[in-house]
Amino acid sequence: MRSTGEVMGIDKHFDTAFAKSQLAANNPLPTAGKVFVSVANRDKRAVIMPVKRLADMGFSVVSTGGTADVLRRNGVACEQVKKIGETPQEKGTILELVEAGEISLIINTPSGGDARSDGYEIRAAATSLGIPVITTVAEFGAAVQAIEALGQFEWSVSSLQEHAARLHEAGLAVAGQK
Repeated sequence: MRSTGEVMGIDKHFDTAFAKSQLAANNPLPTAGKVFVSVANRDKRAVIMPVKRLADMGFSVVSTGGTADVLRRNGVACEQVKKIGETPQEKGTILELVEAGEISLIINTPSGGDARSDGYEIRAAATSLGIPVITTVAEFGAAVQAIEALGQFEWSVSSLQEHAARLHEAGLAVAGQK
């Protein structure tokens, strides 16, 4: 979810602050649906537990070959889907699922070559449809925490000015104010 803009989320807890930041970035995290996971070899072990947590929350998992193998070996049920270009006329690929609106969250840490090209096409399609895309393992961990919080806690969003006014009323200093 790298971008050129900046947003922030403020909360007592990191997970809800992260969820708020994603909402502010116009990239709200889903609380149900189908998650696509395709990560570079260096990231495969690191995504196992967060993907398990999503599966435990009721998400179904779709993955490409190598990632699907690692997830299955570690007890995560997943549907295997083909990479772009693995089949003639691009039939049965992840891009087809994304364009059909069947994917609600994408975790993709491309490694290079064809994977980088596939990742670009997947991210472009996802962005045009408003599907959140996560490109780092650290961000994925934060997103999973935030998704859990979305299902457990009620929270609201207020502007930075409203937050500053509450701090001022409580007698707390706000940087830049006298």
